[in-house]
Amino acid sequence: MPFTQDHHDFRRVVHEFVANEINPKVPGWEEAGQIPLHEVFAQMAELGFLGLEYEPAYGGQGADHLFTAVLAEEFGRADHGSMAMALGVQVDMATPSLARFGTPEQKERFLAPALRGEAVAAIAVTEPGAGSDVAAIRTRASRDGDEWVINGSKTYITNSTQADWLCLLARTSEDSTGYAGMSQIIVPTATAGFEVSKKLDKLGMRASDTALLTFSDLRVPVTNTLGEPGRGFQQQMDQFVKERMWANYSTVGSLDRALQRTKEYTHQRNVFGKPLAASDFVAFKLAELAAEVDLLRHYNYAAAEAHIAGDDIMRFATIAKYKAGRLSREVADWCLQFHGGIGYMEETWTARFYRDTRLTGIGGGADEVMLDVLARLDGYRS
Repeated sequence: MPFTQDHHDFRRVVHEFVANEINPKVPGWEEAGQIPLHEVFAQMAELGFLGLEYEPAYGGQGADHLFTAVLAEEFGRADHGSMAMALGVQVDMATPSLARFGTPEQKERFLAPALRGEAVAAIAVTEPGAGSDVAAIRTRASRDGDEWVINGSKTYITNSTQADWLCLLARTSEDSTGYAGMSQIIVPTATAGFEVSKKLDKLGMRASDTALLTFSDLRVPVTNTLGEPGRGFQQQMDQFVKERMWANYSTVGSLDRALQRTKEYTHQRNVFGKPLAASDFVAFKLAELAAEVDLLRHYNYAAAEAHIAGDDIMRFATIAKYKAGRLSREVADWCLQFHGGIGYMEETWTARFYRDTRLTGIGGGADEVMLDVLARLDGYRS
């Protein structure tokens, strides 16, 4: 991969930020069940972490996609998964459609504050009755003059209790069904009719604020529509590719650090008079897992290079997301296993890692959805 000295220097800056500014605060954030995103994002904005690939006119850096890969990998090394996920939503899940399809006025009002760390963004797609099947969403935006009147609900929405605006996917055609007739709409959360109905209690990612949202006769201007009305599903599918690649990049950083920490433990822990690392089984299993992580890392880099070249990377993103989900579970399980009883204790990093990584095979497209997409792309399924 054509990493330059600038990429390496950037990696060092991000690595030090995660080690010095993020990890020491993780225990407090986990206890509070929330990261103070406005505060943390403002710090990141000063270092140029937000909007790496976006236009400088709106506060972006105009950088290439490899910088995004570096950012995600290094935030994957945080002591919990919540921070990487929250940042990913801000820079690569809620904002890509706005950056690509937004008008100058929309970008000035919504994108620029997000890139300055002044506004927190969230992506609102999943509903209580429509998760992986996006075509089943029921939240509706009905036109009344120059306004959309929005009714419905969204769930499992990351960053939503602190969000200043949402990139909402809703039905905007009265008679639309399936994939047709959806639009992406920017919804400021200060608008009357918006409610955080319930903050959700999760198995892992406990410092990530995730909620059930309700929209009751909420009115926003039609000018808040992103791109072409009725093309929201297609725009969101493009946005999902970005989301999945962020997850793939950050997974590599997370798994790599977990294996390194486990390696250190197996060299220190004596069992039957010798280090645990002296066992062929332990050493070989960790080496095997490290090899799998390295394969995912370089597959990710191939996807990044293809993206920079302007190629369609849906297949890349799908395969890598599937592999990341499966490999996360395997690495988390073996790291905990090799720590033994202490690995099962909440005081040990392995317990949180085990819980947090379980989401990788669910969020942003479950393993089974990735297989279905791949089967269709490759013609194995009609």
